[in-house]
Amino acid sequence: MMDATVSIALLRLPDVMKVTGLARSTVYKLIAERSFPVPVRITNRSVAWHANEIQAWIGERARTI
Repeated sequence: MMDATVSIALLRLPDVMKVTGLARSTVYKLIAERSFPVPVRITNRSVAWHANEIQAWIGERARTI
């Protein structure tokens, strides 16, 4: 059972692009290279990313650059 205080935020592609500064093609290229968080399917035709995974990716990039 999930704790009621836990909040899971999902970001759609335009938000991921805005937060990371990456283009759509770059996001999917990095996913293919296993260098970017994999999205979760939210419907048959749409996906989203866990906001905490995107923030962690940004933090990791900041440490490696």
